[in-house]
Formats: sequence, structure tokens, C-alpha cells
Amino acid sequence: MTQAIDSQTVVQYLLEHPDFFEHHADILPELKLTSPVIGKAISLHERQIEVLRSRNKAQELKLSSLMHNARENRQLMDKILDWACRLMQYRHNDDMPRVVIDTLKATFNVPDANLRLWDTLPEHAQRWFAQPVDETIRQYANNMETPFCGRVTQQNHDIIQWLANPAGIRSAAIIVLSCNEAATPDGLLVLGSPDATRFQNAMATDFLSLIGKLASATLTDLFAAV
Repeated sequence: MTQAIDSQTVVQYLLEHPDFFEHHADILPELKLTSPVIGKAISLHERQIEVLRSRNKAQELKLSSLMHNARENRQLMDKILDWACRLMQYRHNDDMPRVVIDTLKATFNVPDANLRLWDTLPEHAQRWFAQPVDETIRQYANNMETPFCGRVTQQNHDIIQWLANPAGIRSAAIIVLSCNEAATPDGLLVLGSPDATRFQNAMATDFLSLIGKLASATLTDLFAAV
């Protein structure tokens, strides 16, 4: 009586004897596999070719995706450089927070943006960007490890109200501003869009963090030197 052999045993045997088909080449034409591409039986050689083509296609798609991401990253870096140059041009402006907002919107085509700063120098206490901020918002900023990016939530609802048309905002990015050496929050920058997909949870936040660092460096004169 012939003993049944399970498929794993066959696989293991072939792995341990890679020269099996070299010594038994005559059986290759007899081996038939069902092709998922054309839906009929084909030879082992033909199936190998299909597998290789499929792998090549997958590699091409992966390479195309990497190239696409690289182009997008390059475009973003160019925009950040452009924005940094604009900030330097206006660095002596009396209302740098407004410059940050306006140039940010123009450079990155952001529909709406605003910011709030706290604990600024006393002479700025009555200005628009230093309006009182609720303690819960400060705590929200203290708890942020990375910029927020996604749809409006109950937690950030009050921050969205800083924007010109908060009712129409469907997605937002919120970035901590730290204008001190200790890197503790001195404010928040909020970007908003009526497009629910403009800012998504799955998006990387590296570029948002870089925007926050540039904005923070631009606004340091509004705080007492440490």
C-alpha cells in the first residue's frame, strides 16, 4: 500500500534537492498548472514566466510609486524653501504673525489658516494673535507629540473656531509653535480646508513639523529672551 505524502513534504524535498528537475527534465512537459491569467492549463515553464512577469509588474508599480512620492517630496521642499525666503524678506515687519499666515496660505494654497500665541511680551498682549486661550487648549498643545492631521474632532473644535469660516472646515492640520529653547508650546498654528481629504490621518507629518519650526523661529522676537 502506497503511503500518502502531504504537500509540505513535497515542498521540503524539492527545496532540499534543487537539482531535481535537472535530473528529471523529461517530466516537465507533463506538469500542467492552471493559469490565473488565461484560465487554462499551461506548462510549468509557462507558469514560471507568468510568475516572473507578475513580479516584474509589482516591482514596476512599486518603483513608480516611489518615484511619485519622491517628486511630491521635492515639490514640497521647494515650496518650503520658497516660504522660508518670503519670511526672510518680511522679517522686520511689525506684524510677523500675519506675514506667517498670509505667506503660508499663498505658498501652499491653504484655504484658511490662523495662529494663537500665549505668554508673549506684555506689549503684545492686546494684539490679535495674543487673544486669551483656554487652558484646555494649552493642555492640548502640551500633549501633542506630532502635528495633528485629519478631520475636525470634538477635541480640536475650539481651535478650528480661530479660522475665518470654521463651519465650512472639513479637515485641518494643527501644529505646535515652540519659540523657546526648552521646546515647550508657545502657541498653535492651524490650517483648514473645506476638502475632507486635504488633511488626512494617514499623511506623514514631517513637513508639517518643519513648517512649525520655521514659523516658530520667525516669531521668537515676540517672546522674552531666555
